[in-house]
Amino acid sequence: MNRLLAKWLVAPALLGILMSSKVVAQTTPRTGIKGGLNASTLYLDNVEERNERIGFHIGAFTQIPVTGFFAIQPELQYSTKGVSADYNLLGANGRNSFKLNYVEFPVLATFKLGNAVDLQAGPYAAYLVNSKVTTEGDLGSNYSNISRDNFNSFDFGVAGGLNIYFGTVLLGLRYGQGLQPVANDGAARLVMGKAKNATGQVSLGFTIK
Repeated sequence: MNRLLAKWLVAPALLGILMSSKVVAQTTPRTGIKGGLNASTLYLDNVEERNERIGFHIGAFTQIPVTGFFAIQPELQYSTKGVSADYNLLGANGRNSFKLNYVEFPVLATFKLGNAVDLQAGPYAAYLVNSKVTTEGDLGSNYSNISRDNFNSFDFGVAGGLNIYFGTVLLGLRYGQGLQPVANDGAARLVMGKAKNATGQVSLGFTIK
């Protein structure tokens, strides 16, 4: 995940920093919509191989200037998370797939490098809308005893990234790290332990104002 995120960030960051030296800082609110790709994972114990869940996010944002070089950006978005992993649990072997879908509310401090580039960092809160867990292997083909009630309804964490604006078009790169264990109790906690969400995002958006 870290190597993949680095590849996403380096080239656009250099381009954006070069562009930012030629423009004046944004001083009016900026509102828009965005969506794009998620690559998410959970750092599970007792797994031999783990594959990221490739999903999506979609949402809206408003950027509220505080000064010419600093703004606060609240967002509301729907985001898919999860992971697929080979397990080895008390001698049983197989593969689990965890699909967790959230409504998220990030509030990001935004440091503006002119009109073209934003550097962002801040907290997020999330609500679990639905979940699905499936398994293949020694534990059978379905976790009928793991339901949404076995997961924490609320998640929270920190996020940081980069926005680059090409006029009204936005390219966004972000990484979010959950601080709350996903599993709450029961079989979910047994299988997942204290695993937390980790998600990289690539966004394409448009500003409305």
